[in-house]
Amino acid sequence: QVQLVESGGESVQSGGSLRLSCGASGDPISYYCMGWFRQAPGKEREGVANFDTDNTTTYADSVKGRFTISQDNAKSTVYLQMNNLNPEDSAVYYCALSFAPTWIGNMWSQEERYHYWGQGTQVTVSS
Repeated sequence: QVQLVESGGESVQSGGSLRLSCGASGDPISYYCMGWFRQAPGKEREGVANFDTDNTTTYADSVKGRFTISQDNAKSTVYLQMNNLNPEDSAVYYCALSFAPTWIGNMWSQEERYHYWGQGTQVTVSS
């Protein structure tokens, strides 16, 4: 059993930065693929970034060059550094864990492939 707890969401101005954290309890997260997703009001949840078991990172096109996912295995924590935020980034951000050892293509962004989810943390970006 794994529990994921996100933190770090808050309200910021456009152009600002935030760092989200996701603490995991249970099995070491280095065994699994870790992802960040987000869901804006009235929209479906979408994949934002992924950290693979071989330390490969993948990003949605909308956040490439602005967001960075990283992982501290000693702390069992995954981070999402978000820079140059804009109002379109406003959403509830979720951390997720998958038992898959790696991904093919865009499988990392398919939420049904993840097995544990956090409760989410709200990010609001004002213009």
